[in-house]
Amino acid sequence: MEQLQTDGARRAIREGETALGIELGSTRIKACLTTLDGATIAAGGHEWENTLEDGRWTYPLREVHDGLRAAYADLAADVQRRFGAAPERVGAIGVSAMMHGYLAFDADRELLVPFRTWRNVSTTRAAAALSDALDVNIPLRWSVAHLHQAVLDGEEHVARVAHVTTLAGYVHELLTGERILGVGDASGMFPIDPDTGDYDARLREIADGLLHEAGAAHLRLAELLPSVRRAGQAAGRLTDEGARLLDASGALAPGALACPPEGDAGTGMVATNAVTPRTGNVSAGTSIFSMVVLERPLGSRHEEIDVVTTPAGDPVAMVHCNNGASEIGEWAGVFREFARSLGSEASADDVFAALLSGALERGADDGLLAYNHLSGEPIAGLDEGRPVIARTPSSTLSLGGLMRAQVRGSFATLSLGMRTLADEGVAIDDIRAHGGVFRTAGVAQQLLAEALGAPVTVGETAGEGGAWGVAVLAAYARACADAAQPVLSSWLDERIFAGERTTTIAPEADAVADHAAYLDRWSAGLAIERAAVTSMS
Repeated sequence: MEQLQTDGARRAIREGETALGIELGSTRIKACLTTLDGATIAAGGHEWENTLEDGRWTYPLREVHDGLRAAYADLAADVQRRFGAAPERVGAIGVSAMMHGYLAFDADRELLVPFRTWRNVSTTRAAAALSDALDVNIPLRWSVAHLHQAVLDGEEHVARVAHVTTLAGYVHELLTGERILGVGDASGMFPIDPDTGDYDARLREIADGLLHEAGAAHLRLAELLPSVRRAGQAAGRLTDEGARLLDASGALAPGALACPPEGDAGTGMVATNAVTPRTGNVSAGTSIFSMVVLERPLGSRHEEIDVVTTPAGDPVAMVHCNNGASEIGEWAGVFREFARSLGSEASADDVFAALLSGALERGADDGLLAYNHLSGEPIAGLDEGRPVIARTPSSTLSLGGLMRAQVRGSFATLSLGMRTLADEGVAIDDIRAHGGVFRTAGVAQQLLAEALGAPVTVGETAGEGGAWGVAVLAAYARACADAAQPVLSSWLDERIFAGERTTTIAPEADAVADHAAYLDRWSAGLAIERAAVTSMS
């Protein structure tokens, strides 16, 4: 998918034959404008970061509003710079955001408690009670776990809760006035019935019963949770108020068709074209997670595995790790600062390339362990995290070894969860990877293939991320509105990914065995991480 020629881009912008995707990630709010065939026209972004307040990770909602405007303004400036015209209308729009968490509002749409993000792991009692009662794994970060924990803790705001949503659902409502979620994002609030594509009614009644027993008889999930839509279904249009929120200049017209808002997991699947059974993807960012589309139900529930859905509603086994590539980014920042002190203005990509250049050298990290846990990590059994590097006195510390340890450490928790899927006999024909760390050709891709013991494919959209993925979903919604609804997977193959250039790396058997031995050492070393949590309060 090559960058559009200038004349074609200008025509698409002028005629509104475009799709606008917005993603609110953990460290950056991104905006991406594409043609209805998925070719990128322009992009914009805004940096932001979560904060730890009163023991919980959060973002103030004012920063959501400010960040949306800033990201869109940056995109509009990019369009102006490239094509000499600001976008005045778009044909379709979509919102993606980090999944899960807890945004609770009263009947007047006032936020009752600060946004509790996916990073919070304070819902142990609620998640355990729900998992046992429903016989479905309910992770600590799921919205229903946050709601139930608030009830168990007797929080004052529970008496006034009128509706609960995710970050993507909140922004979609700001832009369209519609209280809707895409099925993939909704599946991180409460289990989905694959036959109906909606919340599982039987399980919802059981969960209502638990809420009532805990003292919240006034709460009913059917009234609290947003409506669910599959990819391609109607989800409203950009309103006057929504257009003004995005574009402070007032140039953007309302009326763009909106696709159902999705979580970053679903848009990552779309961005990597991994939406059919026996395909999967790994998304590496602040968190890291794998999504494997199932061809049959799992034999039993596992604490390491969430069962969610694709944006089309197909069941997916998700291994979600709270901590991903952030620590690698921190080290890259240190080395970029060092380069500047020597008079070099190396770009971020140049620094990453230099850092990772020696990370494939087998044995470079012998005696060296790196833990990337900034926050708690349920799969690793950690309630809190402390980034740690530890090495034996006899080890050799080198740049290549340090970065090999960092990259392998960022994939280690994911490897633990993927072992469970392998034990379940889940078949995977193709793993696609995306995220900024894969922009450096070959290195993270090779180490991930060794960690998973499977071939890993990276496409030319590997660095595009969820903003591009949800722009594609918006274009799909437009295609469904214009004609009989095509199957999402077929439409992606024929309209978006036809002719895509990819690279695939298959791991060697001895490298897979080496990683398995490393993972055993890394797992044993988690005691170091737990000691750090205890001693560094």
